[in-house]
Amino acid sequence: MRVFLGIMLPEALWGAVAALQAELGCGRPVAGEALHLTLLFLGDLELPELEALHEALAEVPVAPLELSLAGLDVIEGGDRTRALVLKLRAHPGLEALQAKLAQAARRAGLALERRRFRPHVTIARFGKGLTETQAARLGHLLESRGDVVLPAWRVTGFALIRSHLTRAGAEYEVLADYPEAPWPAK
Repeated sequence: MRVFLGIMLPEALWGAVAALQAELGCGRPVAGEALHLTLLFLGDLELPELEALHEALAEVPVAPLELSLAGLDVIEGGDRTRALVLKLRAHPGLEALQAKLAQAARRAGLALERRRFRPHVTIARFGKGLTETQAARLGHLLESRGDVVLPAWRVTGFALIRSHLTRAGAEYEVLADYPEAPWPAK
């Protein structure tokens, strides 16, 4: 089962993101219910690994955070632009939470990729590359709205999320909320 730890974006922010996606007018916009901040990608795990992970995550204390999305950026991969993202304002509490989650995953026996934590919310994905027109639209949005700031929201936990890959893109299913819900969530 392909899983990650993350924070789902609250519905109150979906409209502001949809407005940016409409202004962009190209790429594959991420649906509101799929907007999230990945804290730790875990990859494919079996049920015994998930159970060990759950036990480790249940011990992670979570202090409430006030997070804010501020600024647009792109994620490059290889020789092409892969995604348009909203960056998160730096927050020491978020960095600390991400580090605690990585430690918990290692305690559960999981091997993690060495990746620098770059907090962002992907709002649009680009397929095999941008056409000249799409690149111009993206450039215009970055120039005109690159400093966008969305309202802050309060975060009181995180989730274990399953990622289903489909032809239309990834679909997400929250398996467990921490610290609120017992695992496994239905």
